[in-house]
Amino acid sequence: MTGLTHALPAERETFAPAVGGDVPDYFALLKPRVMVLVIFTALVGMVVSPHGHVSPVIGAISLLMIAIGAGASGCLNMWWDADIDAVMTRTAKRPIPDGRIRPNEALAFGLFLSVASTLVLGLAANWLAAGLLAFTIVFYAVIYSMWLKRATAQNIVIGGAAGALPPVIGQAVVTGSVGIESLVLFAIIFIWTPPHFWALALVKAGEYAKAGIPMMPNVAGPDSTRRQIVWYTVLLAPLGLAPVVLGFGGLLYAVIGVLGGLGMLAFSVQVLRNREGEAEKRAAMGMFGFSILYLFLLFAALLAEQSLGLFRPLVA
Repeated sequence: MTGLTHALPAERETFAPAVGGDVPDYFALLKPRVMVLVIFTALVGMVVSPHGHVSPVIGAISLLMIAIGAGASGCLNMWWDADIDAVMTRTAKRPIPDGRIRPNEALAFGLFLSVASTLVLGLAANWLAAGLLAFTIVFYAVIYSMWLKRATAQNIVIGGAAGALPPVIGQAVVTGSVGIESLVLFAIIFIWTPPHFWALALVKAGEYAKAGIPMMPNVAGPDSTRRQIVWYTVLLAPLGLAPVVLGFGGLLYAVIGVLGGLGMLAFSVQVLRNREGEAEKRAAMGMFGFSILYLFLLFAALLAEQSLGLFRPLVA
């Protein structure tokens, strides 16, 4: 692919000899923290669907397969990015660069889980949901990991589509279709991703430069990145209130959306203002941490309103 100078992980001898990974090592390949987020957002996609019903058993199987599919794409990402992981502090102890699992074993594991999760989801729920899951895996593992990540500073912007798709898959499980509710949730996650990740990239810019990854601070510069964080946040804050306007977010969601949006704006301004030393790092990591809380609370509010009887509509 254009722009790639990447030897297959299986062809390189830069990692410690694999000693035979155990269950925790293989589980680590699945990026379990990402899997938890995927389960959560897919579940919200299920519960906001106004029409359709799925049994608890089918729903649970579907969530498990969506999570395994996400884990499979994470595994394939680790296989491909093992050379990058080996030179970055926060990823050097992952199973492949640390020598606990061989690259070809990770590749086989990821491919098996990709196929298995897609097939089981199709048989348990429907083939639209399975097709969306397969698309998500291919998009993250191939389009993002193998191409965008090493080719363009817009990698996290375009690649964010993969992380935004679980609510769409969740709604497809329940209704057999894609509705405005899950598309709005997709849009929120998609616009949330750049300011969330670029805040961390400002702090880790040196490591990304060492690994040869064209992250926005290394390509456009930190000042441009800070301005883009602000602009994306300005777009995100009102977008986060779209569920209220469309009638599937109620009073609780509206309160969290308004306060959280204002908080995101405040943190983005701090990132813009603090450009040197320890204050710069505190502002960026504050933005990074608060953005996680913001997204969690938005989706938790929707889940509570729709499943606990707390929904109080603001729009007739």
